Order: sequence, then structure tokens, then C-alpha cells
Amino acid sequence: MKKILSIYLLSFIAIAAKAQVDLSYYLPEGASYNSSIPTPHAIFGHEVGEWHVTHDKLVNYMYAVANASDRVTITEYARTYENRPLLLLTITSPQNHQRIDQIKSDHLKLSNGQASQVDIQNQPAVVWLGHSVHGNEASGSNSSPLTLYHYAAAQGADIDKLLNETIILIDPSINPDGLNRFASWVNSHKSQNLVTDPNNLEQNETWPRGRTNHYWFDLNRDYIPVQLPESQGRIAKIHEWKPNLYTDHHEMGTNSTFFFQPGVPSRVHPLIPKENYSITEKISKYFQKGMDEIKSYYFSQENYDDYYPGRGPTYVDFNGGMAVLFEQGSSRGHAQDSENGVLTFPFAIRNQHRAALASVKAAHELRVELLDYQKRYYEEALKLASNDPVKAYVFGSEKDPAKAFRLAEIVKRHDIDIYNLQREVRSGNNTYKPGSSYVVPLDQEQYRLIHGLFEIRNSFTDSLFYDVSAWTMPLAFNLEFKAMSGREYNRNLLGNAFAMESFPKGQVIGGRSDYAYVFEVHGYYAYRAINRLMEAGVRVKVGSQKFTMNAQSFSEGSILIPMSNQSVNPSVIHALVETITQEDAINVYSFNNGASSSGPDLGSGSFDLLEKPEILILSEGGISGNDVGETWHLLDTRFKMRPSLVSMSRFNSINLDKYNTIILLDGNYSGVSSRGLEKLRTWISKGGVVVATKGGSRWLANSKITNITFVRAPNPQQKTPRYSDFRNQFGAQVIGGSIFKAQIDLSHPLGWGFYNAEVPVFKRGVMIMNKSNNPYANPLVYSSNSLWSGYVPEEKLPLIDNSAAIVVKAVGQGMTINFTDNPNFRAFWYGTNKLFMNSIFFGQVISGATAR
Repeated sequence: MKKILSIYLLSFIAIAAKAQVDLSYYLPEGASYNSSIPTPHAIFGHEVGEWHVTHDKLVNYMYAVANASDRVTITEYARTYENRPLLLLTITSPQNHQRIDQIKSDHLKLSNGQASQVDIQNQPAVVWLGHSVHGNEASGSNSSPLTLYHYAAAQGADIDKLLNETIILIDPSINPDGLNRFASWVNSHKSQNLVTDPNNLEQNETWPRGRTNHYWFDLNRDYIPVQLPESQGRIAKIHEWKPNLYTDHHEMGTNSTFFFQPGVPSRVHPLIPKENYSITEKISKYFQKGMDEIKSYYFSQENYDDYYPGRGPTYVDFNGGMAVLFEQGSSRGHAQDSENGVLTFPFAIRNQHRAALASVKAAHELRVELLDYQKRYYEEALKLASNDPVKAYVFGSEKDPAKAFRLAEIVKRHDIDIYNLQREVRSGNNTYKPGSSYVVPLDQEQYRLIHGLFEIRNSFTDSLFYDVSAWTMPLAFNLEFKAMSGREYNRNLLGNAFAMESFPKGQVIGGRSDYAYVFEVHGYYAYRAINRLMEAGVRVKVGSQKFTMNAQSFSEGSILIPMSNQSVNPSVIHALVETITQEDAINVYSFNNGASSSGPDLGSGSFDLLEKPEILILSEGGISGNDVGETWHLLDTRFKMRPSLVSMSRFNSINLDKYNTIILLDGNYSGVSSRGLEKLRTWISKGGVVVATKGGSRWLANSKITNITFVRAPNPQQKTPRYSDFRNQFGAQVIGGSIFKAQIDLSHPLGWGFYNAEVPVFKRGVMIMNKSNNPYANPLVYSSNSLWSGYVPEEKLPLIDNSAAIVVKAVGQGMTINFTDNPNFRAFWYGTNKLFMNSIFFGQVISGATAR
């Protein structure tokens, strides 16, 4: 063992001393290659691993090989927010390329009820190699040119046979924006003589780092929400091909070696067949052999789970394939000292490349078994559906059809049949109506994934989760939904198939008015409508009481657009109102006088003038890049607002008077100076509104700006604790992400637009806030039996029950709105987005007397 370890360490050191390597270091020994296929060096101008490849060079190489080889075709499947292309390359034999559409069509028959028409003995397997969904885990993407070169240029009977029987799909960079951000950092800080010190600037990139995409989202959590263009394009391609084997190339801590799945056996989602794990074990033997050949160390069946389908590998497992996560110890630059010696970038790249070769070899040699598994996976799904007492899910919202549409859009992206509701369905207090409701039958091949999207689950075989334990999509959207039994469901409920082009539209009810327009804020895009008006300079008011006009009832929070004394031309306002109905799915009512039949008249003082939010989001330093990015994305892309992202250092020195709203998100605020803190305190006292979440709320309390207090949640101790139990016991006390019930005060400005008092709230972590002694300052409180879906340690649940989800605190003439949790989690918590947007638009009208 000592001799093997010495060889391993010497290989680290030798590569570090050499500083760069050529193709012979990476490629299998004894292989011959077609000289007409360009090498990476020919396009890059440097060897693989000598520099971190930038995305433009990566793209250029992919096209160069596709143009030179009759084994390779290339397609662009999406564009990032920074307008970089996402590519998918198809590598197979020239003969297969000539009939690629037929191969694809036959392959899809395995998953659409036509499997009997497919001869799997002669059908190619499909393997997808996905690289660097986290941009700063760059050895994956930097290995993709090597893998492409090998399969495009390698010669011999063995490679010909493999390409005849396999379709290889290479996604060279899942996260182009993050990859390029990281490459720019490490390349610009690289020394001619490599510095391996972990404290060196090269190995410690600056905030927000290259892990994430343009808006700082973790793309490896977006496979279920599909809210981002990178994911939307990729999910469409996954369903276009339905790969038999999918690889996901990542990096982990520098002192680690190389991980490959399967992961922890007890941490597999119960909807994934057990056979999946056993076949993955069989596939893993190929990785062991591949790593042993180059004397690289590895481990398996530890640390990682296969539970949340929002992550790439688990998503494919939910879609009839096998998926393998690879985690390579990261050099986080070109070389870095580690417990195992100097870890170099070329070493990491070689491991990723050899894992890719082993994956293709496994898919090829296990081809028939993988195809047969895929066939049976979908056949068994239909059998499960026929025996399930639940026959369909129905969901919708008459008051917020746009939000229901957005959920239907997600469902459709997952290759799930979904239909417009044909006729009204009543269930308890809920009524589902055609035009704003949808039906998802379970008797279809995507049965397992449908359940994965809609089910409520509170029982688990393991208490440790790599990510969230609950993601019930209708709850995330705060939509009414129902699991329909056989007595309640029949196919007569199914209207036309859902179409993504059918975004709902509102209307102007009552025609054009020269007096006033009114609309309610139930609709998700009501805030975009308000912002449209404010951006154009239109004076807008909000009503704090219910009222009725012309037999139409309006709830608290309704928006009034008075037509008199506006500085904007009436024709502009009329045009904006039409735009609001068509693009924001809002019904706008017109009135020719101000007299109500009940409640205040339109000229009442209960209508408050709204000030256009001028928003500062405190950023950088120790603040969560994910949380900042989610908030930036929400305001920018959905509501067309213009928040300023301001660094801590700049915050300490600037004048805050141009802003009326400051957002403090989760993170560490030690970078705010004492001068900055006092400036913030004074600014709030003069009338500013602070919206704080999680760590931002705690910082305000710790800084004595608010007097909010928090519950200390101690971890329980075993009676006879054992050292070996520590990790599992500690992990079991974590709330990785679950859904809870909370009660909203519908009359409070933060509750405006909600129409049910019970609100699903996503909670991650064990931050628990005590309620204010002033009952009016607790607009959102966790219910007495608050767990809705997901895992929570039994010792923590009583502490969460009846605690505050939001506490409002007045400071001088200003207001702080303090959340315990993140209402904008991963861009798909549409339901609690409303709480956040109400804070921004209506926090300014909260009475200070209710928040003392």
C-alpha cells in the first residue's frame, strides 16, 4: 500500500514540476489517431491544462472538430443570459449519422408505449457526458475537448464497433457564464512559476465566484424548476434523447480524491427503482478499472445521495436512465498543495477524461441491459399508475391564472401530458374552473416524475439529505391542488393539451375611462403592472380597505389609477392599461365616478399614494451570492425593475438618500463599518424601508437596530454518544429544505393579494424568530402543526410551531420587515415571492403604530 501511495504522490509532484503536459499524458496508451482531426492545441494555442480554457476557445474547438469529422455533428440548444451558446455534440459512426433521426425515433419508443416495435439487440445505447454545471469546477469542461478528440479521431476496429453501437452526446459546458468567469480569474492570477499555496490569490476567487450562472443560480438545482435558459434548453434535449447513461462531472475539496456513484444506499428516492442502484454498482466497476489504470485514488457509496430530482443525475434517474455523479478533488487554479501532495489541474482533467471514457465503455458493453431497463422502467410506471388510487392531479387559480400557467409550463417541460380543465371541479372550499386550471393524468409513462412533482412526503428512510427534502410544486406556487381518486376523475375533464403559447390575458372591464381604473393585486404580475405605471410617471394609489363599485368587490391592496391631475398624457395611461391586461394577465376595471356602494369612495384618505421603489441590494462580502442573485433575477427579469447591487465597501461610503428601500439578505455583515451601520440606522429613522431575510434579519437584531429575538435550538445529545455517530447525529439536526404551514393576516399590507390565510413557506436551516409582543407586528406566523412536507428533526418542530415567519419593526419614521426564511428560493417559490414584493411596494404604507 505504501508503495502504491508513493507512486501516486510522485505523479502529483512530477506533473507539478513539469507545469504542463501534452496529449500523451491524457489519452489511452496505444491508441492511434486520425491526423486530419485538429488537436486541442491546434485551436487553443496551448496544451489542455496549461491554461483554463475560456468558453469562446471551447466553442471554437467543438466546431472545428465537427467540421473536420464525419463522426460528429453539433447543435446549439440554448443561450445564456450573457449570450453564450450551449452546445450538444453527437458522436457516432457515419452510418448512424445517416439515419440519426430514425435511431432517435426508435429510441424514444422505449419510453412512449411503443417499445414492442424496437429491437433492442440492434439499437444503439445513448450516453450523455455533461461537464461543469458549476463553472469553477472546471476540470470537467477542460476534459471535454480530450473526450471529443478521442472519439472523433481514434482509429481501429474497437472504436468503429463502439461508435456503431453507441450514440455519444457531449455537453462541453453546462454553465458557460460561470466557466468563463472562473477562467478569467485563475488565468489572470496565474504565475509563470506555478504557486501552489492555498492562500494564494489564484486559488481564492472573489465573490460571487464562478460556481453559478449570470444571476448567480446553482444550475445543478434547476432541473425540476427549469426557470433558467440553460436548464430549459438542456431539459428539452434530455427528453429529445432520453439517455441511457448520463454523467455529471464536478469537483470537490482539494484534499479529496475522486468520487463516483453509487452514493449512500439509504439515500435514494423511493420512486427510483432499486434496480437502478444495482446497475449503477455494475457500471461503477468500469470507473474503478479506469482509475486503477492511471493509479488514481477514488471512493464510492459515501457522502452523496440520489434524492432530489432537481439535481442532474437524479433527474435522469427519474427519467428511465442511469446517472453518475463524478466529484474530482479541485486544484481551484493550476496547482495547489493538498494532503496528497501537489494537486495539478492536468491531473484533475485526466481523471475526468478517463471517467468519461469508462462511462462510454460501460454504456456500450451494458447496452442491451440499459435499453431493457429503460423499456421496463416505463412499462412498470404504467402498471404502477393503474394500481394507484390517485388518478390525476388538478390545480389552478381563478384569481391568479398567470401563476397557474407558470406551473403548467414547468410540468409540460418535463415531457408530461397536461391538459386544460374542460369543466368545473369542486372540492371542499376550492373550485377549479376552466380557463385557469389544469389536469395532469397519472396514467402516462412519466408517472413517477409526476408524483415526484406533486406528492407530499413526510416519511423517510434516512435523516440526512444532500439538498432539500421537499419541493411539492403546487405548494411552492401557493396554488390550490387536489389528488383526484378514480371516483372523481374521468377523461371528460380533459380539454385541449396545454400549449406554452397560451399565456392568459386579462381585459379592461367597463371600457376606456377618463376618471379612474382599478385592479386587484391577486395576480402574480400585479407588481410588474404597478412598476410599468410608476416607470412612466403615473401616480398610483393603494387601498387599505375593501370596497365595492358597480357590484364588483375589491379586496385590500387594490390599485387605483386616478386619471385627473396626472402629469402623463391620458392616452399613455390608456395604452399602459391595455398592456397590463395583455402582458400581465390582470383584469382592470374602469369607472366614471368615485362613489362606492360599500366601503370607501375612490377619493377617500384610505387610498395611500405609492412611492416608486428605489432599491439598493447590499452585496458582496459575506452575503450569499445565491440569495442576491435570486432577488436580482426576480426584480429584473420578472418585474422589470432596476435594483442597484452595492458592495459593502461602497455602502460604507455612499449617500443613501437616493434610495427608499434597502434589501439585506442572508449572510455575514462584518464588512459593514460602524459608520455604515450608523448611517443605515439614521436612514431608516428618516423613513426608509429595510427588507431583511434570514441572516440579514439577525444582523439587524444583533446591531440593535431592531429588538427582535431568536430561539436557540440546541442539538440533543444521545445518552451514550459514540464518536463515530457524531456526523450522522449532527446531520440529522439540519433542515435542508422543507415546507411549512403559516397563517397570513390578509388585511395586513404584507398579506394583500393573498386570498387564503394558510400559506406554504419554504424553510431551510433552524433560524427561529420569536413573535413580537405587539400582535399587529406578526403578519405571518407558523401554524401550530406547521410541517407540511419534508423532513424536520422532531426536536425542532415544536420550536417552529407558532413562531414568527415575519416580524415588522418600526424604527423612527421607517420600517424593517424581517423574514426568517428566503421567500425567493431558487426562483420557483412563486407563492412567497408575493410576500417579498408586498414588502417592497407596500412596506412604505404600514402604520408605524402597528410595528412598535
